[in-house]
Amino acid sequence: MLHIKDDIALQDWELTESFMRASGPGGQNVNKVSSAVELRFEAATSPSLQPAVKTRLKRLAGRRWTNEGALVIQCDETRSQARNREIARDRLAELIRRALTPPKRRIPTRPTLGSKKRRLKAKKTRGEVKALRGKVDPSN
Repeated sequence: MLHIKDDIALQDWELTESFMRASGPGGQNVNKVSSAVELRFEAATSPSLQPAVKTRLKRLAGRRWTNEGALVIQCDETRSQARNREIARDRLAELIRRALTPPKRRIPTRPTLGSKKRRLKAKKTRGEVKALRGKVDPSN
């Protein structure tokens, strides 16, 4: 069981861990030990999360979200399988915590009079610079 918040915990059946050989440092050990971990969370079928949270989680997960509705997190940072497993679980928990907080509603604001004037002045100056770039008349 993975605890996210006081009221939210993921059940063991929702998480699947598979181990594989990691790339990177480790010497001869890297060819023998399966220390990399792939944590798979069946997010779409999870009863622990609200539909709105699942939608935000899908957006936050990006390409880690599969077509089947699972969230896949890979970790091969350390030589230790246990530590990689812990890091992957922490990453999943942090991602879900971020999805739990709804985004703040954007309140549209109007540009100030000063900013409008500065923008128009910059446009005018830029236009004048470009106007001077024409061909030079050799007769003058």
